[in-house]
Amino acid sequence: MNSKVPGYMYEKSNIIRLVLLTAAFALLFINIFQPFNSRGWYPNISEFKYFFFSSLIILTGMLVVVISRMIMHSYTKKHDLVYWQYALYVAGEVLAMSLFYTLFSIFVPRSENDRDILEIFYRSTKNTGLVLLLPYSILWLYFSWREKNNMLKKLTQEELAIPGIKKKPMIAFPDEKGEIKISVMIENLLYVDSADNYATIHYLNKSKLSHFLIRNSLKWIEENLTKETPLVRCHRSFIVNLDMVKVLRKTKEGIFLEMDALNTPDIPVSKTYYDRVMDKFSKYSV
Repeated sequence: MNSKVPGYMYEKSNIIRLVLLTAAFALLFINIFQPFNSRGWYPNISEFKYFFFSSLIILTGMLVVVISRMIMHSYTKKHDLVYWQYALYVAGEVLAMSLFYTLFSIFVPRSENDRDILEIFYRSTKNTGLVLLLPYSILWLYFSWREKNNMLKKLTQEELAIPGIKKKPMIAFPDEKGEIKISVMIENLLYVDSADNYATIHYLNKSKLSHFLIRNSLKWIEENLTKETPLVRCHRSFIVNLDMVKVLRKTKEGIFLEMDALNTPDIPVSKTYYDRVMDKFSKYSV
């Protein structure tokens, strides 16, 4: 609990996203599904008034979140935020929103006056926590995924942009939606093979053979990732890194490439791709 909360959780842009998306989720969820017997809270009012009351509660309650996150953002400019502090912020938001609903229930709908204030506060705290749990959890996962994806893109760009250093670049492999799934140093990349709409990246990780599956076509990889690199398509199902080829072997069965790594299969070279393989092989074998 004393570990630091990732910085992206209290970035200004992510705070705005959290407030807006949580408000939208709560508003739709309460009015469409009417969970926790919420329609029974105001049994004698019309659907329009129910929508008005629930929307007023949610939108006003979001002011609590706005104030809480503004305080958090201001605090984190000079201090680190740890998990137990973040948990207190969230608990404070839930309790403050619950208190607002309790007061609203007592003074607005007259039918609520016969009920005990502690009972109303207990139920509102429980319901508020349950409604906020889902959007908060989803947004945490989304922010984490987004941050890791941005870091991966930045790392790839930095590796390619280092001036004056002849460092072999990383190859970033995206899926069919353009989201980078893995980046591999060219000196560790062995080959890529495909089946249907999937491609498997084979590479060395700490001298051990590893692989990673992405949803993308070999044709896209050939057209976008092989230029100005030792990667070349040698077969309808294979792209190979010529820097990792130690033997080119011609036999009666055909032409095969032996990789400079243990437990790797011989990669076939088809007649269709033979000329382009040999042309590129002559450039990268010098």
